[in-house]
Amino acid sequence: MEVLSLQIFVSLILVLGSILLFAYAAKGRDQDHAERLALLPLAADQGEELPADPVAQGAHKEKS
Repeated sequence: MEVLSLQIFVSLILVLGSILLFAYAAKGRDQDHAERLALLPLAADQGEELPADPVAQGAHKEKS
């Protein structure tokens, strides 16, 4: 019975830690480059180069 309670405790600590790390990563916006990386296979097929920051390029287009 003690092993089961210890396993549940450790599992809850791991779940809490993963939730906290996910919240930290989401708040820090670490995944902003994911859009650019997702488009890389398309750029290779079309022979185009992608901008380094698609968000900045979108803001640049709005000004023009």
